[in-house]
Amino acid sequence: LGTGKEQKMTVTGGSALPKEDIDRMIREAEQHAEEDRRRREAAETRNQAEQLVYQTEKLIQDNADKIPGDARSETESALAELKEKLKGEDTAAIQQAMTRAAQAAQKIGTALYDRARAEQPAGGTAGSSAGGGKAGSAGEDDVVDAEIVDDDKPEAG
Repeated sequence: LGTGKEQKMTVTGGSALPKEDIDRMIREAEQHAEEDRRRREAAETRNQAEQLVYQTEKLIQDNADKIPGDARSETESALAELKEKLKGEDTAAIQQAMTRAAQAAQKIGTALYDRARAEQPAGGTAGSSAGGGKAGSAGEDDVVDAEIVDDDKPEAG
């Protein structure tokens, strides 16, 4: 408005393609729908596998001194197998290797949690106070109820 200039855009309906071409393109899309679905599934599987490899390697690297040797060696061999399968194009083989690697990685997680539980009795009082903090957060929910009760008071008055 300040410059006095105006801009316009005109959207026109229709297409320069004849109806036969449009129908042909729709049929081709429907024919290739299954192939597209398989490609998408393969890409998603590959991405999940690569993410699992990355996260598990990072877990091993960050907790190297806390992981038992047997769980670590099993996981590393499963990851090596998965990396090898990722070099190929066989989605089913990638899924199987990914399942094996995930199960091996769960053993690492279980070992880490077991170790944390074993160390917890030494600091058991700290755990009790942490539990008390959680109970305090439940008490905060009661405050919300008190606000609702306060909202009822003006109605009664």
